[in-house]
Amino acid sequence: MKRFSVRNREKIKGLPPASIPPENLSHGCTTMPRLGAVTPILRIFDIAKAREFYVGFLGFEVQWEHRFADDAPLYMAVGRDGCVLHLSEHHGDGAPGIAVRIEVEDITALHGELIGKNYRFARPGVEETPWKTREVSVADPFGNRLHFYEDAAG
Repeated sequence: MKRFSVRNREKIKGLPPASIPPENLSHGCTTMPRLGAVTPILRIFDIAKAREFYVGFLGFEVQWEHRFADDAPLYMAVGRDGCVLHLSEHHGDGAPGIAVRIEVEDITALHGELIGKNYRFARPGVEETPWKTREVSVADPFGNRLHFYEDAAG
């Protein structure tokens, strides 16, 4: 029976041996590729309710809309400042009930703006969290949760 060293076990599992320097693990690259912005895809079920919430209440603007045919599900992008969200009626584009965190420069001003809209389905407060942020949280009509936040020192 053949015995395996730690090095051989790592090769068998598909893992690199521990003795390989990290710079050689990325096929000769010594720097990590830079990642860009994240664009969440939120599932929606009613276009009118989605527009009322994201455009009317939260102040996003529709950037574009796409359908494969007139009777096909809608896929659209909404944006506000540097935040872009994709909203989709497509079944495979996610499940309702996800949570998204969105950084805000002035959470007090955002809170005032949202309360001033008098949206009948949400009257969010401002929460001071144990992890040192101030947050305004709202749920869209489809169960997705958006947590707007700033550092408590901000």
